[in-house]
Amino acid sequence: MNSDTQKLRTVFMGTSPFALPTLKALADSEEVIAVITQPDRPGGRGRRILPPPVKELALTLGLHVQQPERVKDPHFIAQLGELGPELIVVAAFGQILPPAVLEVPPSGCINVHPSLLPKYRGAAPINWAVINGEQRTGVTTYFMDEGMDTGAILLTKEVEIREAETAQELGERLAGVGGELLMETIKGLKEGPLQPIPQDEKWASYAPLLKKEDGLIQWGGEAGQIRNQIRGMVPWPVAYTWWGGRRIKVYRGGIGTGRGAPGEILSLAGGIEVACGTGSLIIEELQLEGGRKIGWEEFARGHRLTLGERLV
Repeated sequence: MNSDTQKLRTVFMGTSPFALPTLKALADSEEVIAVITQPDRPGGRGRRILPPPVKELALTLGLHVQQPERVKDPHFIAQLGELGPELIVVAAFGQILPPAVLEVPPSGCINVHPSLLPKYRGAAPINWAVINGEQRTGVTTYFMDEGMDTGAILLTKEVEIREAETAQELGERLAGVGGELLMETIKGLKEGPLQPIPQDEKWASYAPLLKKEDGLIQWGGEAGQIRNQIRGMVPWPVAYTWWGGRRIKVYRGGIGTGRGAPGEILSLAGGIEVACGTGSLIIEELQLEGGRKIGWEEFARGHRLTLGERLV
């Protein structure tokens, strides 16, 4: 990589909000010749066709945007080669890059990944770190290879996970860290002596894409683990339980000391306290299907909750 201050011709690939600070930092520092993001998709309650967050920012910054359905498409790969990028930067893109794309830029492809690799490789590292009760996570920059987040590490930045933090809140903090770490990485590669370090496979773990059914609360579990599940499922798919045949999404909860049969409503003082296999969970924020997200007091006022009835 050039050691002078010349701006690198760079292609950025990203889709979700996590990628936004990285794109902004890159656009402020280097020559971003194109932004590659996912196609517009249906979203929101009305299922309107919506652009990805990265597309919206890129257009605001006056950058050229491409939205290939598949980056494996030979036509797209040929177009990418014609652009002649020196570097490709990837953050929360959502597609696996084939070898033909990885080989395009002479300075390589750098991924900004929200975990301390080799832990939590894969699509949902922030969520699984919270679900598993980790106390620390972070961001890693690495040179991409053909594996799933297996390339040689460039830099890492460790971040403490706050006690009541949701995956969404943590993701917002890690996004800012990602932009800063990318700038440190590019500076280190330009000026030296930043050397890639191979990942140690014995520490590898995986963070697969979440499914809706991962959100079902099993009240027979330990209260702290259920709370971590709730925190880790925000903003999607959101943890849920069933009450009188209706689905209730649970967005936030605390830990109690009550005892009872798993799923039993124990108290309506300070929250909706529900017995778990060990300890109890105090539901603080929830949403009944067809309704809006509200605090527990408003919910309790508007619905007939009975002590002793069960959530399942």
